Amino acid sequence: MRHLSLLAAGLMFCAVAEAASESAIEPAALPAPTAGQAVATFAGGCFWCMEPPFDAVVGVLSTTVGYTGGTKENPTYQEVSNGDTGHAEAVQVRYDPTQVSYEKLLDVYWRNIDPTTSDRQFCDSGHQYRTAIFYHDAAQRQAAEISKAALLQQPQLKGGIATEIVPATKFYPAENYHQDYYKKNPVRYKFYRFNCGRDQRLRELWGADGH
Repeated sequence: MRHLSLLAAGLMFCAVAEAASESAIEPAALPAPTAGQAVATFAGGCFWCMEPPFDAVVGVLSTTVGYTGGTKENPTYQEVSNGDTGHAEAVQVRYDPTQVSYEKLLDVYWRNIDPTTSDRQFCDSGHQYRTAIFYHDAAQRQAAEISKAALLQQPQLKGGIATEIVPATKFYPAENYHQDYYKKNPVRYKFYRFNCGRDQRLRELWGADGH
């Protein structure tokens, strides 16, 4: 097990080092939503881990990882990772509301985070890893508040929910290297996710089929 841990740590280090070297690559511009599309924005810790669950949802048209909720314009991965900008790592989801509801996306979101921790998700700590729902209109805010109140009735969440519900601000797509990371670097992604204890904690919170 020690050898496995060392290997995982090594791969994680390589992934971070390579990401830093790629940080100068500019992301593609994010086009405005077209007619019939809606946008949802969620922060759930490491954004690599937030694309897969939404990509699997019928009605989701695309996912983009990036930075939001901070003060600096055009932040880089390194700046956000250092906690210098106030941004959270986040995922922006474009979806067809005739195929999937915002409430469904909220359900997917909750079951892929640990809402009990503040400024931390699994092995990652810092304000950039906070959990937050960034609502785009009054209807999204109301739906988020209702879903949060419902979750507080579950025994494992009686201690409270740290997840913020706040207005959406400008979203900056992350560098191209980070987009669809789980597809581009599946081995490194799986080692990172396992070593971070994400799935183990999600099973504790939501059960084997919860995420």
